[in-house]
Amino acid sequence: MKKKVVVLDYGSGNLRSAERALARVGADVTVTADPQAALDADGLMVPGVGAFAACMDGLRAVDGPKIIGRRLAGGRPVLGVCVGMQILFEKGVEHGHDAEGCGEWPGVVEPLQAPVLPHMGWNTVEAPADSVLFDGLADQRFYFVHSYGVRDFTLGQDDPTSRLAPPKVTWAEHGDRFVAGVENVALSATQFHPEKSGDAGAQLLTNWLNTL
Repeated sequence: MKKKVVVLDYGSGNLRSAERALARVGADVTVTADPQAALDADGLMVPGVGAFAACMDGLRAVDGPKIIGRRLAGGRPVLGVCVGMQILFEKGVEHGHDAEGCGEWPGVVEPLQAPVLPHMGWNTVEAPADSVLFDGLADQRFYFVHSYGVRDFTLGQDDPTSRLAPPKVTWAEHGDRFVAGVENVALSATQFHPEKSGDAGAQLLTNWLNTL
């Protein structure tokens, strides 16, 4: 049976590109803002482009933070993409102003310290050896378009006594080291666009579908 995936439509993101990319790898895809459909799907993709604060406004308008939280409470997979990853963190800082995020992970989305912005184009990533998302994707390049990122990921890194497995964090560099992906039980995310990353992006989405 095909896995049912909802691409959350909250007014931001490459919805049709995401829909086509997921369909290409065999998912049964629906693009909708309907909360019940988003809760019932096998997987939920949260896209996002543009400003952090504007994306959060759109997400709140469709009860997105509540939908994400309820899915995660039940161990139901969620995949954030680009700004859809960034809004999962505590806050974003743009033009000197703070905006509250979903708070699923501690951390701040802030301007990259790079000589050329935005970071636009293909880049390699540094994934953990036990990554599920990046399985079979060593040395592959992915497509990035962003000027902001998370430069410090602390969750699970400083408590060796915890019985919970720490999140698997993938990194990339563009004048600065930043988080390119996170795998944290049911919650996964990528800073780059898998739907624009050709065969490598298709393999990553396949890897995610196989976890649903």
